[in-house]
Amino acid sequence: MKFVIALFSPAHSPASRRALRFAEAVLAGGHEIVRLFLYQDGVHSASANPVTAQDEEDIAAQWARFVNAHELDGVVCIAAGLRRGVLDEQEAKRHQRPAANLAPGWELSGLGQLHEASQQADRLVCFGGH
Repeated sequence: MKFVIALFSPAHSPASRRALRFAEAVLAGGHEIVRLFLYQDGVHSASANPVTAQDEEDIAAQWARFVNAHELDGVVCIAAGLRRGVLDEQEAKRHQRPAANLAPGWELSGLGQLHEASQQADRLVCFGGH
């Protein structure tokens, strides 16, 4: 089965932890993840800058390792990312910001990427949001 996973909540949220565990189970079950899409506050999971307290799990770092280890298509909504200060090199230069902070393995793109992936997948599973 082919899945698209959309995350709407920040890395430190229970929804992000559940989404990550679900994604791990999807691959462990022999299924495919067509795309991981971060939207709204979920874009914070793609920032290379969060610092997690020593007594907490670093879910953002776990997401980065997961995406890179499995060579997944990790997409961050560009509008939501820019609004929340999650920038790649190109957007940092374009908006005259001092630095980029998009973690390796993720790419900025439009909301159309979620729609396109959902057309290719059997299931769209969303975590978090309002």
